[in-house]
This record gives sequence, structure tokens and C-alpha cells, in this order.
Amino acid sequence: MSKNFSSKSTDSFLELLNLAKCSVLISTYQAGQLVVVRPQNLGINTHFMGFNRPMGIALKNNEFAVGGQSSITVFRNLSAAGPSTGQGESVDACYMPRRKIFTGEIDVHEMGYDNQDELWFVNTKMSCLAKLDDEYSFVPQWRPSFISSYDLTDRCHLNGLAFRDGKPKYVSLLGAYDTAGGWRKNKVSGGQIIDIDNNNVLAEGLCMPHSPRWYRNKLYFLSSGTGQLMSLIPGQAPEVVCQLPGFVRGMDFIDRYALIGLSQIRESSTFAGLPLTKRVEKRESGVWIVDLETGSIVGFLIFTGNVQEVFEVKILPHQFASIIDENNMILNNSYELPTSVLNNLAPIDPTQVAMEKATQFHMDTKFNEAIASYKEIINQDKNHRQANHQLGICLVDAGQWQHAIEHLSQVIIQQPDNAEAMNSLGLAYSELGNLDQAINWFKKSINTDNQFALAHFNLGMLLLKKGEYKQGWEGYDWRWQTPTFVKFQCNQPQWQGEDISDKCLLVHSEQGFGDHIQFMRFLPIVAQLCKELIYVGPENMAPLVAEVSGVSESRVPGQIADDRFDVWCPLMSLPRWLGIDLSNIPAPKRYLKIPPSAVVSQLTGQLKVGVSWSGSSSFKNDNTRSIPLELLTSLFEIDGISFFSLQMPLSKSDRELLNQYNVQNLEPELPGYARTAALVDQLDLVITVDTAIGHVAAALGKKTWTLLSANPDWRWHETGKTSPWYPSITLYRQSKVNPNWPDVINVVKKDLMQFNDN
Repeated sequence: MSKNFSSKSTDSFLELLNLAKCSVLISTYQAGQLVVVRPQNLGINTHFMGFNRPMGIALKNNEFAVGGQSSITVFRNLSAAGPSTGQGESVDACYMPRRKIFTGEIDVHEMGYDNQDELWFVNTKMSCLAKLDDEYSFVPQWRPSFISSYDLTDRCHLNGLAFRDGKPKYVSLLGAYDTAGGWRKNKVSGGQIIDIDNNNVLAEGLCMPHSPRWYRNKLYFLSSGTGQLMSLIPGQAPEVVCQLPGFVRGMDFIDRYALIGLSQIRESSTFAGLPLTKRVEKRESGVWIVDLETGSIVGFLIFTGNVQEVFEVKILPHQFASIIDENNMILNNSYELPTSVLNNLAPIDPTQVAMEKATQFHMDTKFNEAIASYKEIINQDKNHRQANHQLGICLVDAGQWQHAIEHLSQVIIQQPDNAEAMNSLGLAYSELGNLDQAINWFKKSINTDNQFALAHFNLGMLLLKKGEYKQGWEGYDWRWQTPTFVKFQCNQPQWQGEDISDKCLLVHSEQGFGDHIQFMRFLPIVAQLCKELIYVGPENMAPLVAEVSGVSESRVPGQIADDRFDVWCPLMSLPRWLGIDLSNIPAPKRYLKIPPSAVVSQLTGQLKVGVSWSGSSSFKNDNTRSIPLELLTSLFEIDGISFFSLQMPLSKSDRELLNQYNVQNLEPELPGYARTAALVDQLDLVITVDTAIGHVAAALGKKTWTLLSANPDWRWHETGKTSPWYPSITLYRQSKVNPNWPDVINVVKKDLMQFNDN
């Protein structure tokens, strides 16, 4: 699933991390990521790792634990593995998953280790504090005096936990109620801070308090609903230390400074009507630095991509810490052993060492070094199976298609059972535009290993590209069997085209934002086939989907009651079960509706043209689809046109270049696709590379010129200037013989001058 994770920060944020020689660990359950923020050279390096609904984080020496949707995962620092992570030579700590404890879905919030190294955590659903136990899922240790019994109904929304002198001491909750979800009755002023030793209420009448922390002989906490950092001395009234521009949650300290998490809480969410939403119109997501002695904001890091909510912030005592997820192959070859065992290890195989070095170059995308290293191993042993295979894959990854074909052809002669090599050969032929040969090799790979999901998936995409949709959709559904796709988990069956006229269907989003827009057209059709349609997708797309005919609920990912729906289906599997082919693609001129809540600036100009030149850098083929802004500047020289940048995020140099050519920068107004659509709807033309902006414009019926690489995505097919998916789109393709962007831009400029004259 393609997602955009990025950030920008003040110089002071970098300076503090450098002075403290530390990294910052952040959890965001909304984006499903653990984030490590660390100083690197003259800037900030932000590393994202996927995690299932991470919330609370507890730290102790060389170890941390993270609470997830239904489990707690413990990570341990194996620093010796740092150089193998592919994150550079600066890595001074490498946290790897050591064990996972399944707790069930109890909504784990804040956590901490006591002075006996026992892990305590807030069990929010059961309104109690709990500890882990070898025999049980968990063992409750304390609950508020007003909670009469245990259940899983989140009576008071117990959320925060503070330790004092190595023992759990203070908690925060949102409402002192003993009924299911009772805290929701008074979220504006029902919050309390409680001393768990005597059940004394230290502060009440609070607006959604979170993150209590005992620090420097004071209890600090966050008033999330008002966006304030507060402090209190037990027995005295709380005081406001600082006002912040967001919903505050998650806090840690470096000397006199507090690092505080901020979230972009929505007006339409559970948190509507809070004082914060009235005080601050534009709310940020990131980490803010507050000087505790002066109460002033001295720095911040803002997430500019898909991270819109922060839960926890913790300081890691390493200047460049890395974290490894449980699917990382490094775990297969990393061991932490007693000294007595280490002293008796057999000598290391030099060929294996060379292979690990070559593989590391490969992982770091240092393709020239990797290719040379693989060849050196083959020179020593020409029949080395793994080195020959990996060299072929590396040649494909390096874009050396012809060399890859020559080498992989020899590999397959030596290894006629190597389905992976056949698949890689298919990829090389595909990149060279020889689709028939590519299809042939994907089929050979499948014949060799009928369960090789990646070959099925690649074959499916090529068949779609050739317009053979029926077989293409079948192969495309194999994506869920490949390692990069995580299948939706629930007890209900997946819809596969059967009668659901009496059932509620849940459709969940997947992949990139352009995919959401393109396949949204199928929702009204499938809504007519079921009793009710629920859509689950990213928050910045939810308001647009809410306007789609037939969608009863547009929800963001999170917990959904088991009995709320009967069947489910991935968004991009809908056309398979609807029997969609080239003859019946629903392609209305305009199918997006802009929500009334999407209020944006009014754009002015004689001929208004929007431009977008770059997609998400996390997309594997972004280097071929994105172009440098400099190549578009010749367009900006055409008189009589007002240009608008639809790009986000922007680099400093791009901002300066836009300024130089008087291109209006719309970046501040772009977050949220409803707002983006409201801006695009005012334009006369959009010129873009293959990104979500093009889909938004075309789905609004706007004249859209899309610039494509020589080997574009399947949905644009092999040839042609038009698309069966969008009536208003014009495709500008790189030449397959001599692919380059300047030739494409020259054609666009000529057409734009003619368009302007008309």
C-alpha cells in the first residue's frame, strides 16, 4: 500500500537531538507506524516502520515494549546488527522484536516499567491498570474506586500512567463514570488526574487529560482538548505552562525541555466540540519542543505526509537508533548468545561473508558495488547458485535489463527449477516493452511453481496492461499472497460476486491515493447490489467517499464491531466480481463531489493551470514517473497563463523556483483530498505526472494532461493518447525508442500554447 510519510523541522529540533545525542521514538496508531526521528549530518532523518495500531511505549535499559491492537511486542537492542540494517554507518542501536505477548483487544494505552522491571500498562477497555503474566493474558492490578466491575466497555477511558520513584503513581482518565462509554457524556470537562495509592483526585474538571509525567518534582500532564501543557504540585491547582496548536498526547523530556506529540483531531470525529477546535483552525501533527522554564515553544517537527495523529513520544538514548520489524530478513541471521557460546563458534565461511556483504550493498541500492561483489563470488565458484540468482535480480533492480536477460537465461539453464529467476526474467522483458516475452516467462514461472504468488500478480498486471481484463483481474488478486500486501483480517467471508442483496458489505481501501480515486467509481454500482455499504479508508480521503452515492458510512481504519457487516471486499477487487472489462468500464465525465466543508481560497487568473511533477518517493518506480521541477519552467514562460503548484511536500529549492516564475504555491491548502479537489475544481487544466492529482482532476471532469514514462503503470495500457477510464484525460508518453522527459515537455509546451490561444 503506497503511503506518503515525510516531515520537516526547525533547526532547533536538530540542535537539541545533537546536544542530547538521542533519537525520538513516536507511535501513531492512525498511520500504523513506529517512527524514529534521528539527527543525520545537517538534517533530520525520519525512519518509519509499519506496526499494527501502535500506542503505548515503555522503555528500560536496552529494551522497549510497544502496545498494539491485540498484543504487546518487546524490542531489544542488538547493536552489533546495526551495520546490517541498510540504514547507513551511523546506526548505534538496532532494536529487534524479541517476544510478543497476546493480550486480546483491550486497547492498551500508556505503559511503563517499574523499579522491578515489571511492565505495567493501561487496559483502557477494562478501565484498569494491568501487568503481564506468564499464565494469563494479563492480570489487573488497580482500578478507579468508582468502577464497580470489569468489562470491555471503556467506562471512563483510563489512558495515562505516570511513575514516581520507580512505581506507578498517577493516572489520567476522561470521565468518572461506571457505565459503558460513560466518559463520552462530558468529554469537555469530565477529566481527572488520580493518585492510585489513595484514590485521591488531584485535579478534575479537565478537558481530556493525557500523558501524566512526574518530572523535576512536578506532575506535568497534557490537556488534550484545549491543546495545553499543564503542571501541578499535589495539593495545588494545575497551571498552564504552554498553549500548543494541536491535540496534545505523548510526552517526554530532555533536560529543561518537554517534547510533546500533536495530532490533527477532526471536527467531525469523536472529539468534535472541544475548545481546541474553536481556538485553533489549522491543527498540526508532529512533535513540539517546549521550554519548561519559560513556557515558550522553541522548536518543532511537523509530519507533512499521512501521519495525522501521534499517541506517544519517547526519548531513545542513542544518536541514530534503528528498529526492525518482525518480517525483516535480518532476523534470520541475527543472534544474541551467551559469551560461552560465542567463544566456541566455528570459523565463519568467507564465501558466506562475501554473500552477506554483496546482499547488503544490494539492500542499500548500491547496485554497482553489489554487482561487482556477486561477480567476484561467481569468479571463485561459477556454479554458486545463490550468487548467480542474486546477480540476476540485482541487474533487474539496477535497470540493466539486457544484461539481466543474458545472465538470467544462463541461470535458468543451470537451474531449470528456479521460478524466481523466471519471474525476474519476465520483469526484465516487461521493462524493455516486450510484453509477449514477459508474459511467456511469468507463465513458465507459474508452471514451475503454481503457488508462486508474485509471478501470478505480475502476469495479472501485464494482462491488464494489454486490456485483457478478465484474466488480468484474476492474476491481480494474487497480490494478497505476496509479502508486501497485508490482507484484511476479520471473521466474515470475502465477497466474491455472490448475491448480497440482504447483506451489509464493507469495502476497504488499498494501495495509493490515485487508486482510491480511480476505483471509487465502482462504489455506487456495488451499493445497488447490497443492503448497506460501509467504506473504510484513510482519513484524508474519507470526506470525499462520504459524498459517493450509496455509501452509508465512510470510516477511517480502526475497530469495527464484528456484527456491523456481513461480507467484505478490497476496493481494487470490485471490478473482478462486477465483471468489468474494456467494454463496460463506468467512465462518467465527473464522479467526484466536493463536500461543503471543503472551504478553500478562490483562485484567479485568465487561464488557470495546475502542475504536479512528483509522486511519493516511497513508490518503487518513482524515479521513472517523477520529473525535476526545472524541466517544467519552460511552460511557466508562456504569457497569459496563471500557474498553480499542486505539489506537496515541497523542498526549499522548489519553493524558490516557483517564486522565481510567479507560480502560486497551494501547498498550505492541499492537506486532505476534499480540499485538494476543491482547489483543482477551479482550474481550467491540470498538467501532472502519474500521481493522485491526475486522478482527482480527471474524476472531476477537468481537462487533464498526464505525462507518462516509457513503461507506465498497467492502467494506461501500452499505447494511445486517451484512456477508457477518464474521458477528459490526454496522455503524453515517453518514446520507447528514446525515452526522455524534455521531448515530452516540448510537445506539452506546443499544445499548451495552442490551448492558450484558443
